[in-house]
Amino acid sequence: MTAPLATSSLSSDFIHHTVLLNEAIAALDLQGARAGGVYVDGTFGRGGHSRLLLKNLAPTGRLVAFDKDLYAIANAQQILDPRFEIVHDSFATLSQELAARNLTQVDGILLDLGISSPQVDDAGRGFSFRNDGPLDMRMDTTRGVSAAQWLAHEDEQKIKEVIENYGEERFAFQIAKAIIARRTKEPITTTGQLAELIAAAVKTREKGKDPATRSFQAIRIFINKELEDLEIGLNAAYERLAPHGRMVVISFHSLEDRIVKQFFASKVNVNQPERRLPIRAVDLPQPEMRLIERVKPAAEEVERNPRARSAIMRVAEKLPGVSS
Repeated sequence: MTAPLATSSLSSDFIHHTVLLNEAIAALDLQGARAGGVYVDGTFGRGGHSRLLLKNLAPTGRLVAFDKDLYAIANAQQILDPRFEIVHDSFATLSQELAARNLTQVDGILLDLGISSPQVDDAGRGFSFRNDGPLDMRMDTTRGVSAAQWLAHEDEQKIKEVIENYGEERFAFQIAKAIIARRTKEPITTTGQLAELIAAAVKTREKGKDPATRSFQAIRIFINKELEDLEIGLNAAYERLAPHGRMVVISFHSLEDRIVKQFFASKVNVNQPERRLPIRAVDLPQPEMRLIERVKPAAEEVERNPRARSAIMRVAEKLPGVSS
């Protein structure tokens, strides 16, 4: 759906440093006629990638951006460029939204995954254990249940599975048990309460890492359906890519990157039939994409923005002759 009118009260003063900004736009290869094509920014965030992409687009180009976060939508509505449109929804709806705009193919798609610095730094969003705030964690606060609501009603086994599978937390059982015990005494409604009980349940942790890191990540991923959206979005993006179209994906943790890596591999690697079978070369299975590059932030960027350290950008191009 098209973004609703945002109010000025949604503006944010928190600073966001766009990771791999120049590298991502360069990877989209907006050269020659491609500069007049149609592009998608599936995760607008605070608009760093979108704004630079617009600077490189020809007057005939078009950019459709997506985001679930109302702060991002408010920021995007400040872009008064007829080539630009923002959609208040997940990039998992990419196929439907493009179809509604009669866009059958696009020339490039960018997905900058994870969570933005303003979301983390604003205690009122409930994403961070560093500053006490309401335990929400929703990227889109207009829909779905908050982390506090989910923890208040979910059973112990499901909480354990989420923390274990999405956070790769080896103390998931102890943390789930502590959550159930605490909520029988009082509701868990703040990030401080949750971080405190996790710290008590986790007996050892890697040096320099807060005990709550993995659990907060896991609950956030689950509440926002981030991995499910990623799998749907990757398939939709591939289907909408034109021949020679580029897909650029920036991930920040192993679960995301594993999904992206496996998706690209499934399009690049093909199972060849037994050599002795009488099959013409022209009829042999062909790869659907080719890998362009894998990029990590330079040391200078990591020094400037430590949160860029875990970023991995993967780029692939759709090959001609492939029917979606």
